[in-house]
Amino acid sequence: MAFITGANGLLGSHLALVLLQNGESVTALKRKSSELSFMQKTFKAYSSNYQELFNKITWIDGDILDFLHLDDIISEHKEVYHTAAMVSFNPKDHQKMLQVNVEGTSQVVNSCLRHKTKLVYCSSIAALGRGQGTISTTENDLRDSTFKSSVYSKSKFEAEQEVWRGIAEGLNATIVNPSVILGPGDWSKSSSQLFKTVANGLKFYTNGTNGYVDARDVANIMFKLMKSDITAERFVVSSENISYKTLFTYIAKSLNVKPPYLLANKFLSELSWRLLKITSLLTNKTPLITKETAQSANSHYRYSSEKVIKALDYNFIPIKDSIETIGKIYLKQ
Repeated sequence: MAFITGANGLLGSHLALVLLQNGESVTALKRKSSELSFMQKTFKAYSSNYQELFNKITWIDGDILDFLHLDDIISEHKEVYHTAAMVSFNPKDHQKMLQVNVEGTSQVVNSCLRHKTKLVYCSSIAALGRGQGTISTTENDLRDSTFKSSVYSKSKFEAEQEVWRGIAEGLNATIVNPSVILGPGDWSKSSSQLFKTVANGLKFYTNGTNGYVDARDVANIMFKLMKSDITAERFVVSSENISYKTLFTYIAKSLNVKPPYLLANKFLSELSWRLLKITSLLTNKTPLITKETAQSANSHYRYSSEKVIKALDYNFIPIKDSIETIGKIYLKQ
């Protein structure tokens, strides 16, 4: 029986579906107030017997920071997929994010060590360093403490260190470092929000490049790693590196709307986050663009998944195909 943290999130939903479709029993941790309708819609989008599969999940209400409860759950499982994490670029959330991502992962690691449970941990590409120049980032690019990165990046790096600490103490674990994960889910959150933003008439694009991967690929790779003999390794998980202009054009075409046509250069991006910060202070609403997201949108990041392709003989879903599928799901929902 497998235990998933963060099962009702974008990645967790796809992971739960992959496990169930492969005949696995799934136990999932959620908060009492968690919204499960988006997860059900994801199941429905990819499976004809979605309700039957969804009903097989054993749900447990709890908190990733409640060690005693978490330890009780993990003691009854031999496989743990840790996908729960907080993602925010709002300064108000920084302390909470560090607590959830770092302390929460430490709790999972300690319990897996205690009960000799195998762990597959979803880290982030943000936990790694950056390849120099036009060279793609790989698993060998270590994070430089002098690199100006986001607090989210810091939280995932420190969380990953907890897993490496566990591995040094005998933990059977592997780590995946996905780039931007694309998939259907809550269209007002995470990368799913990109589809809603473009559908509403996005006019601007930035001059940046990033890596993207379908949530189904990340879920399948995590499952394959769990069932393999591979341990004490990390894997970059990214399908393709494309520009933001190309990304938004793909999304717009999948939604049958006009793609963004105005370039938001670095100056305009810097001005935008400052103005939105002032608006946020006046309205107490979370800004759509922050200093961290503005800087990232004008940067050029590239990643290589050669290691996981060779290790698992894996073929990624092309990003254009992925976006076409997600766009159809968005329009249908």
